[in-house]
Amino acid sequence: MTLTELKYIVAVARHKHFGHAAEACFVAQPTLSVAIKKLEDELGVTIFERGGTEVSSTPLGAQIVAQAERVLEQTAAIKEIAKQNKDPLAGPFRLGVIYTIAPYLLPALIKNMITQVPQMPLILQENFTVKLMELLRQGELDAAIMALPLPDHGMMVQALYDEPFIVALPKDHAWAERTEISSKELKTETMLLLGNGHCFRDQVLEVCPEMARFSTNGDGISRSFEGSSLETIRHMVASGIGITVLPMASVSKHDAKDGMLRYLPFSAPVPDRRIVIAWRKSFTRQAAIEAIRQAVLSCDLSGVTMLDVPASAQ
Repeated sequence: MTLTELKYIVAVARHKHFGHAAEACFVAQPTLSVAIKKLEDELGVTIFERGGTEVSSTPLGAQIVAQAERVLEQTAAIKEIAKQNKDPLAGPFRLGVIYTIAPYLLPALIKNMITQVPQMPLILQENFTVKLMELLRQGELDAAIMALPLPDHGMMVQALYDEPFIVALPKDHAWAERTEISSKELKTETMLLLGNGHCFRDQVLEVCPEMARFSTNGDGISRSFEGSSLETIRHMVASGIGITVLPMASVSKHDAKDGMLRYLPFSAPVPDRRIVIAWRKSFTRQAAIEAIRQAVLSCDLSGVTMLDVPASAQ
C-alpha cells in the first residue's frame, strides 16, 4: 500500500469518475486504474462499484476512503511540521473564500499580505461553503474564510468581523428617501436572491422568512428572482426589477453615491453575519493563520466591525 494509491482512491471518490480523477492526479487513466486494482487485490475488497456513468464507493470502500483522507492529512501535517521548523510564514498559503466575501475582501487583503508577509503568497479558491469545507477536510486548502453558521465540521474557527446587512433599492423606489427600514417590510416587495448553494441566500431568507415560499420554482417566481452573483443582482435592482439585501462590505463609499441605486439601513435589530477563518485542528502553521487574521483586521471594509477574539474548536 502506498500514499499514491491512497491519493488515487480519494480522487476517484471525489470525482466519481476514473478519467476525471486521473486528470486531477496528473496521470494516465490506465496508471490510476491499475494502481487502484492493485490496492483492492492487496486488501481483498472492492472499493468502487464500476459500471454506469458514475463510479460510486462500496459501503466498505467509503470507510477506506475516509481513512485514506485522514492518512493523507496526517502526511501533509508531517511536511508542515518540517516547514514550520524553518519558517511557518515561508511558502504559499492555500486560502478559500466564499463567493459573497471574496470580491470585497480580497483586494485589500492581498495588498496587506504583500506588504506584511511578502514571503507567503496566497493561492486563492473561491467557492461555496460546502465545497470549501470539503477541500479543507481533504487537505487541499490550508484555511477558508466563510460566514457562520458552518456545517458540523470539527475545525478550528476564529472570528474576523461582523458584517451588517443593507437594503439596495432602485433610485426611484417609494422608499428611496427613507432613513431606515424594518426587515418585516421586505415581504411586500419583489426580492432578488442568490441561487441555491449560497449561504448568504439562506441568511437573507432568515431576515425575511416570508420570502422562502417565493424562492422556489412555480407560481411564486413572479415574487422572487434568483441571480448567480451579488453584482448581477445589483444591476437587476438598478434596472428596477426589484430590491435586494446585500452585505455591507459590498457597498463601498463610491457605491453609496451611485445614481442608479439607493442603500437603506435596517432598523434595530440590524441583521448581520459573522465572518470567520476556519482551519484543520492538525494544521501546524499557526503563525500563518495569525498573519492572515492580522491582514484582515487591517482591511478598511465599509461598515463592518473587526473582532479580536480567541480561536475555538467547533
